[in-house]
Amino acid sequence: MKESLTQLSTEAMTTEREWTVEEIPVLTAAVSLPEPVPAADRISRRIRRYYQLQCRSFLRYCEAYLLPLAAAEYRAALAASQPLPRLHAELTYQVTYNEGGLWSLYTQSREQGPGGQTALLRRGDTWDLASGYPVALSALFPRRSGWRRRLLEAVEAEAAQRTAAGVSQYHEGVRRRLRQYFNPQNFYLTGEGLAVFYPMYAIAPAMEGIPVFTIPYGRGGPALPAPET
Repeated sequence: MKESLTQLSTEAMTTEREWTVEEIPVLTAAVSLPEPVPAADRISRRIRRYYQLQCRSFLRYCEAYLLPLAAAEYRAALAASQPLPRLHAELTYQVTYNEGGLWSLYTQSREQGPGGQTALLRRGDTWDLASGYPVALSALFPRRSGWRRRLLEAVEAEAAQRTAAGVSQYHEGVRRRLRQYFNPQNFYLTGEGLAVFYPMYAIAPAMEGIPVFTIPYGRGGPALPAPET
């Protein structure tokens, strides 16, 4: 019987795309996503197809949504005799955990929109390499443990500590916002603990980027042992 994967070896799968208006470049996109190597087994091939699809979806989004914005910016600048803009979008990834049959990472897009504003969008993925399917956040906690309440309490405590220390700034009513914008899909694993993140602007001003709260393993959950050192 073939042994299950305990770690996943990957390399960056990269691609670039450029769109023009009247033969003038107005939008560029760069993608870097993980590709299992070698993709010799069923699970590695499934993961490879997943990120190939994410790459194609991102490029379709750029063409369908960002290109019209870039074209409008170009024509407005041309009419006003101003420097021609060139918008840029990118999609990258960071592997954060690769131990004991669990492979975790986040992918993040960065868009330079009209007016020079930057928008970040992050997505977390945690894969069970034995089954080849994503792991749900609830699966990392003991059953009937009230994991959602425990997790939000830990996140609220960390936010309060950061506020008191003056290292982070949040919108008014952050406790309510932490609960309102909590998404059980927005997580990934790290060597230090479970990382829970929130969308840009949801709980904090733009300067905070994507707020991340790391909950150490233990303390009643998540039910994942810290990796050996």
